[in-house]
Amino acid sequence: MYTPHTAQDIEAMLRVIGVDSLDDLVRVPDAVALRAPVEVTPQLTEIEIAERFRGFAARTTAGDYTSFLGAGAYRHYVPPVVGAIAMRGEFLTSYTPYQAEVSQGYLQAIYEWQTYIALLTGLDVANASVYDGATALAEGVIMAVNATGRKAVLVSKAVHPNYRAVLRTYADGLDLAIDELPYGADGRTDLSTLDAALAEQRYAAVVVQSPNVFGVIDALPNGVGERIKATKTVVIGVVAEAMSLAALAAPGSWGADICVGEAQSFGNAIAYGGPHVGFIAATTEHLRRIPGRLAGKSVDTNGKTAYVLTLQAREQHIRREKATSNICTNQAHCALCATVYLAALGKTGLRDCAALNVARTNELTRKVTALDGFAARFTGATFNEVAIRVPGRAADVLGALERKKILGGLDLGRFYPELGDCILMTATELTTSADVDRLVTALSEIPARAAARV
Repeated sequence: MYTPHTAQDIEAMLRVIGVDSLDDLVRVPDAVALRAPVEVTPQLTEIEIAERFRGFAARTTAGDYTSFLGAGAYRHYVPPVVGAIAMRGEFLTSYTPYQAEVSQGYLQAIYEWQTYIALLTGLDVANASVYDGATALAEGVIMAVNATGRKAVLVSKAVHPNYRAVLRTYADGLDLAIDELPYGADGRTDLSTLDAALAEQRYAAVVVQSPNVFGVIDALPNGVGERIKATKTVVIGVVAEAMSLAALAAPGSWGADICVGEAQSFGNAIAYGGPHVGFIAATTEHLRRIPGRLAGKSVDTNGKTAYVLTLQAREQHIRREKATSNICTNQAHCALCATVYLAALGKTGLRDCAALNVARTNELTRKVTALDGFAARFTGATFNEVAIRVPGRAADVLGALERKKILGGLDLGRFYPELGDCILMTATELTTSADVDRLVTALSEIPARAAARV
């Protein structure tokens, strides 16, 4: 147990320093000094602290709800092996692996993470992870801007609204213009105006997400990626649901030069919003523009395999104002969890899990749309989640479901006013047929007048 300094210890140290009290040691200006003591819980024993936190946990009722929420954060099974390995002290106490001779374990884990992401995205190189999917998108756009020298980006409106909000924040400081491509009736990005927009020769990148925020598979059609690149514009693919990479064509195969996204689905619990694990992968052309760290594989003086950090010159702690990015660290432990998860499932297990997700979503869609007044909003093929049009306002339907302890999904009207009657519902391998049946029963019991309330 940690024991703080005693009063006698403090008095002895103050006497050596030459001051009478801690207040004299740290003078706080009267303008900002507290006028009254801070009300904090007095010191507690370890047993009392544990009991106090059990009380906090008892106040949490989230486990009592059936959830169909997704929209960028997904419930997936986390095998016990993830915690058994990732929670080892050797990993928990590690910070930054600059000293290769004492960091081989973590450097190998980062190298394996980079390898998995490169394989899943179909691209040449991946970095050691970044903070989350939204900041990964912003960093990917900066890479494109640095590659082209252009100061405008064309972004699909079907890219997750939170991702676009973070990108706008970054863009504001970079004087970067952001234009949007609309979505069509099938839920995919409407590319009808793309060629005319590219003819202006002003865009650094075209950004699309697949599956997009509506759950619709939105990979670029054959030939579109080549047309974009012909205008010296970078194609950026966004992946908010990493599980889809096990079932859908890799972004590199449909033309993405840079792929960014969120890998929370791989072994990381939702945890009320984070921390999560972003990733960036790219073609070799953009190797020296990737922010953050890259772990490389080499050999030591005895010819044995060794792992080291490489291409570090672009980080701000070395190049300062010439840095590609302000990122000097990463969500290494979250990436470690994802790496253990991927190693445990393997190629076949990951594919099977993705297929189960598709089956659960199809079951959800089929049963909900069988109800009178409910229909799929978009016609495009989906993965993991589906936008359902409901009778009346989505907010009212969700409120009625919540009173039945069901989190029915996301009210799309929060971000898309024209979709105020649509709920984004999500199903994963943790969604059971009983869960879906409970949702369907609850929806059928909502009075028509309540659902149609405006």
